[in-house]
Amino acid sequence: MKIRTIHSENRLCTCCMEEHNVKTVIVHEETVFKNCQVEYEARYFYCDKAEEFYADEQQMKDNDIRLKDAYRLKNNMLTSYEISDIRNKYGITQTDLCLLLGWGGKTITRYESHQVQDKAHDYILKKLDKDPEWFLSLLCSVKDELPSAAYQKYYDRGVQLYEEDRDTYLRKTIEASYVKYRNDKLHNGNSELSLDKVIDIIRYLASSKEEKDLYKVKLVKQIWYADMLSYKKRGHSITGLVYQALAMGAVPVGHNFIIELKGVPCEEEYIGDNIAYHFVLEEKSSFPSLDKEEIIILEQVVKRLGAMSTKEIVSFMHNEKAFIKTEQKDLIQFSYADELQI
Repeated sequence: MKIRTIHSENRLCTCCMEEHNVKTVIVHEETVFKNCQVEYEARYFYCDKAEEFYADEQQMKDNDIRLKDAYRLKNNMLTSYEISDIRNKYGITQTDLCLLLGWGGKTITRYESHQVQDKAHDYILKKLDKDPEWFLSLLCSVKDELPSAAYQKYYDRGVQLYEEDRDTYLRKTIEASYVKYRNDKLHNGNSELSLDKVIDIIRYLASSKEEKDLYKVKLVKQIWYADMLSYKKRGHSITGLVYQALAMGAVPVGHNFIIELKGVPCEEEYIGDNIAYHFVLEEKSSFPSLDKEEIIILEQVVKRLGAMSTKEIVSFMHNEKAFIKTEQKDLIQFSYADELQI
């Protein structure tokens, strides 16, 4: 039997009913639970005089949880603490979570203490942990059964988690599409993709007082010019974006996902039957991922192109050798940077 002392103090020993130094020990135990052999670490008091282990009520409860969590781990199930963490992540009470899931009012309380959940409930809890959108849909279905303040609190937290989860997904999607360009210095501008820099460039351009009507077509052209100018001056681009030559000019791979990233100040506007993407940032902002040289490059781009309309910047780009020499839908090489018009 493996035993380790973790604490020792003078106290009344309820084993021998005398006051002396009582040890708190960890004991490595093995037992069978639900026809499964499990190992776990239990905590007891130890009486040197009686040479016996004993436990108070709290230790017995904690040891019972440790035993059942060991079983859960061995069977790839959520532990009691992980269930509690999921609930705390959403900031929801045990009772309200049961209401949300259509379970008995004490079910979550039991799962966080003495009862092992069944496989079906374990699957549901795991899904809830990974899917805040599902949490929000469940929440809406019980809206009338919750106090308005509680509903709003859970809704706000669910939305926050959904946005964080969505942003992580978007980043992984964009990064996955760029894996094949990782060593393609001719097209990535000799830089690794930095979505933080992409976001800060968009925010910088959207906050510039010299910008006129910054919509998506104009925005992506200015990012391309910033990357090409950086390559011309420093031998590497700012963002690591890869650009295609399309009818309206240079467009970065993954541009539709990029404008959806958290922190990008994009507003949808209806122009006739079409949706336009407008970029504006009115509050004072910082751009922590950009260095001084990169800010200077952006200032140069804005000074030269900021006052142009979308139609004017498209026409201007069509005269770039990089665009003229690149076939439609092909990737644009950074080797043309030396012949840039700005």
